[in-house]
Formats: sequence, structure tokens, C-alpha cells
Amino acid sequence: MRRTIIHLTAIAALAAFCPAPDAHAASKEIIQLQTQVQTLQDMLQRLQQTSDSRLAVMQHLIEQTADSVNRMSQTMNGIQQQLQTQSENAVSGQQVSGQIQSLNDSVDELKSRIARLDKTLQDIQSQLQNINAQPAPTNPGQQPSPGPDGAAAMQQAPQAPPLDQLYQGGIRDYNSAKYDVAAGEFQDVLKYYPQDNLAGNAQFYLGEIAYRQGDYKSAIKNYDAVLEQFPGNAKAPAAQLRKAEAELALNQREAGIRDMRSLIQRYPQTPEAAQARSRLNGMGVRITASKPSAYR
Repeated sequence: MRRTIIHLTAIAALAAFCPAPDAHAASKEIIQLQTQVQTLQDMLQRLQQTSDSRLAVMQHLIEQTADSVNRMSQTMNGIQQQLQTQSENAVSGQQVSGQIQSLNDSVDELKSRIARLDKTLQDIQSQLQNINAQPAPTNPGQQPSPGPDGAAAMQQAPQAPPLDQLYQGGIRDYNSAKYDVAAGEFQDVLKYYPQDNLAGNAQFYLGEIAYRQGDYKSAIKNYDAVLEQFPGNAKAPAAQLRKAEAELALNQREAGIRDMRSLIQRYPQTPEAAQARSRLNGMGVRITASKPSAYR
């Protein structure tokens, strides 16, 4: 960016002070220089916009990490209070063990967020290095020659729209049955914010869109992506139930029964588990398989 600004300054100075042999030639040269200056200014503006969007993503992840640190600090304070109470009132070791487990869970979550933040920073640094590595034109009359990773790539670099805007727009279009538009918005959530919690929700709604359109195979793939990539997401029980229903719609009876039983086992207290029990009872199928290997 510094080299680009210096180059712009040099071009502007030449455009202002360079004498011309005659009025027609001078006018032509000035127009060419002004066009080049405007082109470089546009490139600089796009570069700034790309950097701003990347920094916004990084800021979002940093805020999530800070929240995790605060929760871990609160958990540690709670453990200290429990230990102090134990020394005074002989509190049982089982309560302390539960607090330690809670602390371990918070630490694991913090590590995961830090790893995602580190990856995002590495991606930003790599892109900045690619931009800085591009050679600047050696004279004012030389047009930039963008290569695969040069100015053309900068001009085509997409900006990351705000997460809430993308996701809420997708929900509105989904509820309005504008499935193609909604699918594009949910795909953008996955593209620009793949590590955010809402990415799991977006993946689930892609499955719902495919299910409503009768594309059960695509729906199953999207539900599987929720279960495999976002297992802790609040939509995971619904994804497993809907996957089972899509399998039944494809006459994959054994797979559907297996997934409903797995749902009941993994999320026994959820409304989706209650629906799975009702569905299995309606099919005349045991909730617990009499032979564990029958549907494996």
C-alpha cells in the first residue's frame, strides 16, 4: 500500500508539472495520466475495503474469544469458592470434581476458539503478503499488468457482508419460500463465517430447503454436514431427525430407523427425540433394537 501511494503521488506530480511540447500533445498526456491515477486510486480503495472486511471477521472472532475467557474466569472463581467452602464445611469431593470438569470444558472451548482465530490471522497475513509481493509499475506511462494474484485479484476480492445481515436475510427469504435466494445467503454465511455458531444453523437450513424441494439426497448431505462439522450446534437434534425422515422418504427404512434410534440415545430429552419415539411407535418398530447389529 505504501508503494502504491508513493506511485500515485509521483504520477500526480508528473501530471501537474511535466511540460508538453504543444497544447494537443500535453492535453493527451494529461488525460492519460489522469486515467491512470484514477485506476490506481480505485485499486487502492478496493484494497482498503478488502482489508476492512477481513479485519471485521478477525474482530468478531476476538470478541468470541474474549467471551470464552470471561466464562472460564467465572468458572475458576466458582471453583475457588467451592474449594474454600470445602475446607470450611467439608464439602464432598464429587461437587469439586464437577466444577473441575466444567473448567476443563471451558478450557477446551477456549482452545478451539483460539485455534480458529489463529487460522484467520494466518489467512489474512498470507493475503497481505501476496498483495505486497506484486511489483509496482516502473514509470507513469506503464499500465499495471495484473497477474493471477495481482491487481485483478484485488479487484475481484469479495467483501464479507455482515453476518447478521446475511443470516437474517436468509431466514426471511426461507420463510417467504424464496428458496434459491435463501440458499445463496446461507451459503455466503458458510463461505465468510465458517467457524461461527450460525454457520451450523445455515447448514441446517440448506438441508431444509433441499428437503422442501424434494431433493432428499442433497438434504441428507446437508444434515450430515451439521452432525459432523457442528455436533454441538442447537440444530443437531433436528438435523438428525430430518435426516431420518429424508431417508424414509427415499425408502431407506433401515437407515431411517437407525438414525431415529441414535437420536433418542444421544438427545433423549429433546422434542426431536419425542417425535422420533412417536414415529417409531407409529411404524410398529421397537425404540430399542432387540438385536444391536440389525441396523448397523
